Amino acid sequence: MSAGKVIIYGGRGALGTALVKHFKNNKFWVGTIDLAANEEADTNIIVSKDANWSAQAEVILSGLKAALGNDKVDAIINVAGGWAGGNAGSKDFLKSCESMWSQSVWSSTITAQAASCFLKEGGLVSLPGAQAAINGTPGMIGYGLAKAAVHQLTKSLGQEKSGLPQGATAVAILPVTLDTPMNRKWMSGADFSTWTSLEFIAELFHKWTTGSDRPASGSLVQLITKDNKTELVLAE
Repeated sequence: MSAGKVIIYGGRGALGTALVKHFKNNKFWVGTIDLAANEEADTNIIVSKDANWSAQAEVILSGLKAALGNDKVDAIINVAGGWAGGNAGSKDFLKSCESMWSQSVWSSTITAQAASCFLKEGGLVSLPGAQAAINGTPGMIGYGLAKAAVHQLTKSLGQEKSGLPQGATAVAILPVTLDTPMNRKWMSGADFSTWTSLEFIAELFHKWTTGSDRPASGSLVQLITKDNKTELVLAE
């Protein structure tokens, strides 16, 4: 018998893979949504990066219906998204904005719609924010723009009449830098003691999914790591 059911949006990325592994180790049924399958998951919904916003939503919602039937899930956790730099004068400025918007905002709105259909009452939906987007991001405008939109969506979902099930909690995590293999490769000279471990986030989501120490719905939760210890700090 499973401990519950969760959906990981972005289940093939570094953080998503860590979440799938953690929840499977804790006897959860795990479904993923991504551009490719995670072999550890119980079911995978594959989306095409070439499909537009509504087409991706249709594939995901119909895939969830086929996988779940009349069942509801305990949590839908979105950790999809990437990074792109560039200011308004950059040659690829609009391209980077478009890329960041599709990766973060499309996936987050689809997550919200999926939660309205498939999340249990009292369940958890989490979206991928960014601590940097609390303020201006002149060197990575597209990234900051998209993440700020995710923050606004999270606040909206946390209020009454948002369309979420009764008692559901909507949160966004706002990390600074995640301790992933790719980040270590590209930023090898950085201070890793200020990077947030994937295991910490996996344990955090497990706690929140099971109803322990959840922040208020609509919260933006900064992950501030110093000396390899991570503190949760609510953003305004």
